[in-house]
Amino acid sequence: MEAVMRLTKISLEAPYLLYLGDCPDMLHAKTAAGIAHWRPDRCAGQMRLPDCPVDLKLPELTVQGARDAGIKTVVVGVAPMGGRMPGQWLEQLTALAAAGFDIAAGLHTKLVDIPELVAAASKGKAKLIDVRVPPADLPVGDGRLRSGKRVLTVGTDCAVGKKYSALALHRELESRNIKSTFRATGQTGIMIVGEGIPIDSVVADFISGAAEVLSPDNDDDHWDVIEGQGSLLSPSYSGVSLGLLHGSQPDAIILCHDAERTEIDETGGDYPIPELGQVIDDALRMARRIRAQCFCAGVSVNTSSMGDIDRENYLSQLQSELGLPCVDPIATGMTPITDFLLQPA
Repeated sequence: MEAVMRLTKISLEAPYLLYLGDCPDMLHAKTAAGIAHWRPDRCAGQMRLPDCPVDLKLPELTVQGARDAGIKTVVVGVAPMGGRMPGQWLEQLTALAAAGFDIAAGLHTKLVDIPELVAAASKGKAKLIDVRVPPADLPVGDGRLRSGKRVLTVGTDCAVGKKYSALALHRELESRNIKSTFRATGQTGIMIVGEGIPIDSVVADFISGAAEVLSPDNDDDHWDVIEGQGSLLSPSYSGVSLGLLHGSQPDAIILCHDAERTEIDETGGDYPIPELGQVIDDALRMARRIRAQCFCAGVSVNTSSMGDIDRENYLSQLQSELGLPCVDPIATGMTPITDFLLQPA
């Protein structure tokens, strides 16, 4: 029973050229990294400004090289703080648009609002595709309990693996022939699956309503795996996280964390991340205002900075402390969390 929904739907022609500009680190290149990881068959190259340190290990393409590689769409793969388009990217992007390549981006700065890009796209008969545009006429959330099952990834901070964890869980559920849909709430997830709602672009009063639209009534044995956004701990982005939590009405949450992260990133202040057990308790307290039986199905940790032995020791100790399955969604997989999620009530 898949309901008809008002979603942002996109169709990007492959192959893609992933544009990195002068992105300073992989954290800010999460859009490009996510697409390269989950849709490698669609990615044929990358383009950067000189001295950009981020390298996705894709072929380095020029405009002519993109023509030779048959590129159809240039995907802006950087998520700068505030989602604004840096001016130093325009020379390369306008050259690509003028050469006839579609440009897709999930920035708050809209491509169609940049005169130089509009003129170049007109010259090259290229499309400008803004992904971070929510559907019109979203409702205010009403809190009505919906049929079906839902699990939401929540984070200790931004960019700690909420999308990767949700996609890995969805893949695991599908491998078990369990009805499941990945519900994208950010620009990268929407680019990966082709539809969703960019929650952080929704007017605040309608965030919970957007989450209700995103995960409507469904079959009792169907799981919506909802991609989390921001963090309840963040002084910058907690509002979108709470609205998404309440509107999602999750039966379960999965806490996502980066093993190296000790404080909230990019705040300019000292905001340490509390003990993970406290983070789980606080998230459940808020989730249970709407869904009284909500539980935590486990902790998904980005341990990419660790070797195998350190990873195993870290996850084992964390599991002992919390009494919950603790995994790395890429290195170890989501099987223990999936088993815990599906256990009889």
